[in-house]
Amino acid sequence: MQEKYFDPELRRSIERTLLPDIQRPGQYIGGESGQIRKDWRSMRGRFCFCFPDTYPIGMSNYTLQLLYSIINRKNDWCCERAFTPFPDMEALLRENRLPLYSLETFTPLFAFDVVGFTLQYELSYTNILTMLDLGGIPRRRKDRSASDPLIIAGGPAAFNPEPMSDFIDLYILGDGEESLPETCAAWVELKEKAGIRRPDSSVNGRNLSSDSASNSGSLRRQMLLEMARKFSWAYVPEFYSVDFDESGRARRPRPTESGVPEFIKPAILRDLDEYPPSDHPLVPLIESVQDRIAVEIMRGCPQSCRFCQSSPIKRPLRVRSMDQIVDLIDRSTQNTGTDEATLLSLSSSEFPHFEQLLDRLRETVCPKGVSLSVPSLRVDHQLSDVMKNLTTERLSSITIAPEAARDTMRKRIAKKVTDEDLMAGCKSAFENGFNRIKMYFMCGFPYETEEDIIGIIHLCDEIVRLGKATTGRYPTVVANVSNFVPKPHTPLQWDAMATEDYLAKTHALLRNTRRFKSVDLKYHGLHTSLLEGLMTRGDRRIGSIIENAWINGARMDAWTDYFQYDCWKKAIQDSGIDANLIVHTPYSIDAELPWDHITTFSGKDRLIREYNDSRILEDNIK
Repeated sequence: MQEKYFDPELRRSIERTLLPDIQRPGQYIGGESGQIRKDWRSMRGRFCFCFPDTYPIGMSNYTLQLLYSIINRKNDWCCERAFTPFPDMEALLRENRLPLYSLETFTPLFAFDVVGFTLQYELSYTNILTMLDLGGIPRRRKDRSASDPLIIAGGPAAFNPEPMSDFIDLYILGDGEESLPETCAAWVELKEKAGIRRPDSSVNGRNLSSDSASNSGSLRRQMLLEMARKFSWAYVPEFYSVDFDESGRARRPRPTESGVPEFIKPAILRDLDEYPPSDHPLVPLIESVQDRIAVEIMRGCPQSCRFCQSSPIKRPLRVRSMDQIVDLIDRSTQNTGTDEATLLSLSSSEFPHFEQLLDRLRETVCPKGVSLSVPSLRVDHQLSDVMKNLTTERLSSITIAPEAARDTMRKRIAKKVTDEDLMAGCKSAFENGFNRIKMYFMCGFPYETEEDIIGIIHLCDEIVRLGKATTGRYPTVVANVSNFVPKPHTPLQWDAMATEDYLAKTHALLRNTRRFKSVDLKYHGLHTSLLEGLMTRGDRRIGSIIENAWINGARMDAWTDYFQYDCWKKAIQDSGIDANLIVHTPYSIDAELPWDHITTFSGKDRLIREYNDSRILEDNIK
């Protein structure tokens, strides 16, 4: 209804002035099936979930769908959405002096009580600055007043919060199902106690509130201090300071106020069944990356791959009940008309009674024309059996992640895959009608040899020969080779990232070794990987690099068509920061790390043990 729009004139301006001149305007208008639009005037609190990438990417994100439904289940709260506009839309918004707005009610970002970002990937950081700036919110937290929204962030990249700590007021570490609503409610309660008025209209995207309480920066600081003291899983950078060791590397941030936790413990949701996603999820208006129903069947991972950050930050292992999974997929596909569902987890085939789950889904939803996909299969002796259960008329490819090509390197990185299991699984896939194998590898691991690199191509060649021998025709094998980045909170976090020269030579070796045309070789760009290394391993000083790169014109850095390395190169040079010290220099095992104030469920001692095990020479690997 028209009266539910925060700013009807803004909506008319967008539709009349901007939409005719931009590409794919459907991503900027809202109104999707599954959208929840509430009367904002009757809400106690308003939260905007900001995804720092484009609509087609964000609408495929499971976290957005889940938290959108959880917040909107509360009668006195509304959750709305905003995405990073493509550069053509950004330019038109700026040219017409119009703010970035939510899709549900065309509310400018500055008018929300809480604005939250999910940090899925470090190369989205400049998108956050774009959204804050377009939304009428000061980019830096020190420049905000009490009337500005609380800017929060969570997600995997938040486990090293320092690079974005100049721009984020509060980080929520861990699971958000319970912690996010608690954070939002506490902030609004503090605003109410302080008598802070909300903006009730938009004038060129600016908050024109004039009362002294709303414009007080010191009041905002006191409110943030109460939040920092209240929640053990909340990190508020305002109340931590950083110093540096004799080599120039940042130490662990330490509290500057009493009552603020020295170490931040992530929030842990014990029972996934208590917070199911909606059975009528949002359905994108335009084609998205993942146009299917997604249900998280398990959180955490029973594996302990030493390169993987997802496993340590998502522990402990929790499982959704089989009944709820089947019911959610059945009702969601019927409510949306979607004919494909995917089972989400870090290692789906390790779900308890996985074969029984597939049997039930095949009996319940497959007869209704729904196909199933499982994006994270463990390559072991069970893979050949799983292939039979996954066979559908429309499914022709599988995705597996051996990560390394040789058993010795897999043992070093604790990837429990053997060549024997891998070949047996691929043979079963070919026998069951699959003709495309997508494989994920990494290069740049510690102790890597030339034999490890060329082994990637040799392994792909073997699979091509196996497919030809099994089916009589050549299959397609896609080898995606990423550049290893030692991530925080992993056993390999003390290692250095390989240099640009090493990675460039490795890519050339892969190209020169490739033989079969049916092996499709892909690898990540060097500059984006090196930039990822700088931001994931960086300290608080990296914020100035991010902001200066953004000022220089950096936008959509995860998109090849928009990535401008020169913007980053200049920002790094101007900063005077030694990027080589951050990215390409290893840490000693007893060094303080810039992210050591953030803890994980299993603790640092386990990471040290795993790190020491990874140092064992090849001929002694167990």
